[in-house]
Amino acid sequence: MTSTNDPSRRTFLAQTAVAVGAAGVLPTIAAATSRRGRTPGKDEQIRIGIIGPGGMGTAHCQSILTLVNNGHEDVRIVALADVCDPRADAAAKVCEERQGTSPKIYRNYHDLLARDDIHGVLIASPEHWHAQHGIDAIKAGKDVYLEKPMTLRLDDALALRGVVNANPSVVFQVGTQKIMLPKFAEARTMINADMIGTPTFSQTSYCRNSPDGEWNYYHLDPAWEPGVNMDWETWCEPVGQIDWDPKVYARWRRYKDWSTGIVGDLLVHEITPLIMALERVGWPTRVQATGGHYLDKAMENHDQVNITVAFENDHTMIVAGSTCNEVGFETLIRGQRGNIYLNSRHCVMRPERVFVDDVDEVTIECPDIGNDQDQLRLNWFRCMRSREKPDSNVDLGLKVIVIVDLATRSMWTGKTYEFDHETMTARAV
Repeated sequence: MTSTNDPSRRTFLAQTAVAVGAAGVLPTIAAATSRRGRTPGKDEQIRIGIIGPGGMGTAHCQSILTLVNNGHEDVRIVALADVCDPRADAAAKVCEERQGTSPKIYRNYHDLLARDDIHGVLIASPEHWHAQHGIDAIKAGKDVYLEKPMTLRLDDALALRGVVNANPSVVFQVGTQKIMLPKFAEARTMINADMIGTPTFSQTSYCRNSPDGEWNYYHLDPAWEPGVNMDWETWCEPVGQIDWDPKVYARWRRYKDWSTGIVGDLLVHEITPLIMALERVGWPTRVQATGGHYLDKAMENHDQVNITVAFENDHTMIVAGSTCNEVGFETLIRGQRGNIYLNSRHCVMRPERVFVDDVDEVTIECPDIGNDQDQLRLNWFRCMRSREKPDSNVDLGLKVIVIVDLATRSMWTGKTYEFDHETMTARAV
C-alpha cells in the first residue's frame, strides 16, 4: 500500500499544482467555458449529479429534494456515480420517491462528468478522493460543491486551488457547516471595523463523547462484494491498494492513511467560520499539535487533539477536539480592547475592563436561519445562477487545510511546522 505521506506522491501533486498554474491553463479554461448548459438560466431548472452517494451523499439528496419540495429551489438530481452499486441503488430509490424520476447511475464518475446537460456536481466521496473528483469536475466545466474537508492533504489542496484559479468561470464551494451562520459575518464586520482593537487570540473546539468508538456506528453491509457489486480497487485510489476491508470502506475516518480523523472531519466545521471572521489576521504560518489515544485504542487516528496555530498578522488560535469528552471551549475571539463571544446564535462584544469607559458592549441579535447546511446548499444554487463567488471558497478552504495537514503531521511526528504563503510551501522546524 502507498502511504499518503509518501514523498514521491507529494512531489507529484506539487508539480501538478505548478503545471496547472502554467502549461495547463488555457486548454482547461476552453474546456470549461465551451460546455453546453453549464450555467442555468434565471428560471431554468438546475440539473445536478452526485459523486459519492453514500451516507453523506444520500443525506444531501434527501435535503436538496426537501428544499425543492418546499419551494426553495428548482433542482433535479439527474445522475449518481459510485463504485458501490448497493449504495448508488439506495440513493437512486430515495431520489425516485422524492422527485418522481430516478437519476441515471454510473460506476465510473467520468461518464457522469461527460454529460453536457448537468450544471453542477456535488461531491460527497471519501476525503482521499476529494481533490481528484474536484479537479476532474472543474475541468469538465461543472460547478462544484465539494464536501469538507476540501482535501485530504495540503499538496492535494494546492493542486485543486490551481485548477479552480485557472477556471474562474466555475463556481466552487466547500461544504463546511456553520459558514452561513450570521454571527460569524457580524464578527468579521466588528473586527474589520477595529471594534476590538488588534485580534490577538481565539479559541474553538468540537468535542463529543463516543463510548463505542467514533464512527463505529457506520453499518457494515454484508451485501458488499468487491468484484461483484463494487469496485474496491478504484475506491482505494489514489492512496494505494489494500486488501478488501469493510471497516476501512465504511469507517475510513478511523484510519490515518485515509483520513485525518477528528481534525479534518469535525474541527473544520469550527475552524472554517472562525478563520472567515478573522480574515484580517491573514494566513496560518505555524502549527503545533498533540494527539492521543486515550480511550479508543483501536482507532488509528487520535481520539483527543489539541492544536495551536499562529497567523501572519500577530494572532494565535487554539483548537481542541475530542471523541471521549463532550465539554469543549467557548468559541471566543479576544482583542486588546474587547472580546467577541460566539457560543450562542448571536454575536456579543464585551469590552476589556481597562477599556470599559471607551468601548460600549454590543449585542448583534442574529436571525434563526434554520438548518445552516441547507442554507449553504441554497447558497451554492444561488451562486450557480448569479455566478457570484461563495464565501466558502477555495482560498478559505486552503487556509483550513494548511491547519489540518500541518496539525496532523505535527501529531504524528512530534514536530512543529511552518507554512510560507508566498511560496505555498511547508517545512518542519
